[in-house]
Amino acid sequence: MAMIANRRTLVFHEDVFYEYFKPYRHPLSHHDIWGGHGLETYGEDFDLVRTLDPLYVWTVVDADEGSDQWITPGVRRVNRVCYLLTRLPHSDMAIEFRCRHRASSLTPLGMKRQINRLQRAIADCALRPMRPASPPEAQW
Repeated sequence: MAMIANRRTLVFHEDVFYEYFKPYRHPLSHHDIWGGHGLETYGEDFDLVRTLDPLYVWTVVDADEGSDQWITPGVRRVNRVCYLLTRLPHSDMAIEFRCRHRASSLTPLGMKRQINRLQRAIADCALRPMRPASPPEAQW
C-alpha cells in the first residue's frame, strides 16, 4: 500500500488504530464481521456506509501481494474486505494500519511510541485546511 494521493503515507500497527480511533459496531449493521465492528461491502450495510460521513469510515483491504490486510481511510471499492466506523475522524490523512497475517501485538512501549508518532502527524495535519466533520452518531 503506502501511497495515497502523492503524499507520504504513514504506516502503523493495527493496535494503534483500535487504541486511538476507537472503532465501534454501528447499531444498524447486519453482519458480525471483523470482530463485530465491520460493515459488509454489499446490501444494507453498504447502503448504510454510503450515508455516513466518510471522515469516520475506513476500508479494510487485501494487500496487493502477500496475505496481510490494511485499514485505510475512506470508502474504497477495490480489494475491500469490509468497512469500519470510528469515533474519531481520519481527516483524510495519508495513513494506513497494517494487519499482519501472523497476528502480533505491540508492547506497551511500542504502543506509546506509535501513538506519539500518530499524534504528531495529526497535529501536523491540523495545520492544513480541511472540511468540517460531523460524528457518525449525528447522522442517525
